[in-house]
Amino acid sequence: MLMRPWNFSAGPSALPLEVLQQAAAELVDWQGSGMSVMEMSHRGKQFTRIRNEAEADLRELLAVPDDYAVLFMQGGATGQNAIVPMNLLGRNGLGKADYVLTGIWSTKSHKEAQRYGDIAVAASSGSETQIDGVSQAPWTWYPPVQGWSVRPDAAYLHLCSNETIGGLELDVLPDMAALGAGNVPLVVDASSHFLSRPIDFSKASMVYAGAQKNAGPAGVTMVIMRKDLIGHALPVCPSAFDYANVAGADSMFNTPPTYAIYMAGLVFKWLKKQGGVAAIEAANIAKAKALYDYLDASEFYISPVHPASRSRMNAPFFLRDESLNAEFLAQAEQAGLMQLKGHKSVGGMRASIYNAVPMEAVQALISYMQDFERRHG
Repeated sequence: MLMRPWNFSAGPSALPLEVLQQAAAELVDWQGSGMSVMEMSHRGKQFTRIRNEAEADLRELLAVPDDYAVLFMQGGATGQNAIVPMNLLGRNGLGKADYVLTGIWSTKSHKEAQRYGDIAVAASSGSETQIDGVSQAPWTWYPPVQGWSVRPDAAYLHLCSNETIGGLELDVLPDMAALGAGNVPLVVDASSHFLSRPIDFSKASMVYAGAQKNAGPAGVTMVIMRKDLIGHALPVCPSAFDYANVAGADSMFNTPPTYAIYMAGLVFKWLKKQGGVAAIEAANIAKAKALYDYLDASEFYISPVHPASRSRMNAPFFLRDESLNAEFLAQAEQAGLMQLKGHKSVGGMRASIYNAVPMEAVQALISYMQDFERRHG
């Protein structure tokens, strides 16, 4: 069996070994075609089959309703920060949208959208707060939904349901009607927990996600959206990023990221073999519980995120003695535990335990952390 290190990278991140091996076997000759997928015409019958199967499998995995379009786009979730407002701000002619700010990625989304319209903050966790009498630092808690202020005439409400850097996750999407904004579509950046749990499309009008966390390699972005939201692009929107053009051409208005779509399709089939999204969610819950239980029991490490807001996918933590950081990371790599350094904006450590990271990897990490604590505690 091929021995590989455990990869805790936040993205691009670990892919299932089975998927990588199949891609390697098909690299030069895809299923007897005599061509690599990278060489195929995106309009040929071979790639059309690959794209169609990928969409069908994604629809099955997430139970996507028939009145939602599935688009494969380029530019990553960061590209969607501009593409979303350019396509949706014109839907009611008012040019308004509201954003929930919970960390670095939602803040970037909000900043980009301000270039295109009247963009307001519906809620923010960017300040210190008290939760159950305990002080909670900025960007380590998710603002309670009942306190959100959403304008009823906004073209959409945007939120990031999992903050990769800060390690926050929203477990339940808001009910827009309960917020007094029943006609406001909810737009969700789900990049770093896409396909790790079900999506409630009775609440989410649009979901987008870069593939490079749970769904494949970097290069393709999945956009799942209500079809009635398509066709309202601002005049400034480039034609290649107009959802109407992309949807009308089955994601082939221009040459799509063919190999990334192929790889994502392999991941979708792998997920189906694991038992689908419900089964992978159960595994993710168990992995996250094991890691957070250890962090909570330790006085050597600190888990900064409030327990009610913790991400199952991205677990940031700190050593109480940060002078040990370099030694911790160096010895972790020697133990085959890779990419544990936290994002440069927050420091510390971060373990990203996406779908392709098994419980065995989490157990190996906990074992190493226990040993490091014994030697330095």
